[in-house]
Amino acid sequence: MNNLTRPAGGRVIAGVCAALADRFGMSPTTVRVLAIASLLLPGTQVLLYLALWILIPGEDTATGPATA
Repeated sequence: MNNLTRPAGGRVIAGVCAALADRFGMSPTTVRVLAIASLLLPGTQVLLYLALWILIPGEDTATGPATA
């Protein structure tokens, strides 16, 4: 499995769904549909999405192994 980072390309809003899809080997479209469907349920899905947006580093800001 890949590290959890928001991709630089393929983002629709913030790249959270694309990052989760990449991490768990799913289609980004499937994760986006599930995220939208979850908004029909009571809960704090929007707050969770915002928290993941803040906590998951972007691909352009993620630190990789040092190269010498």
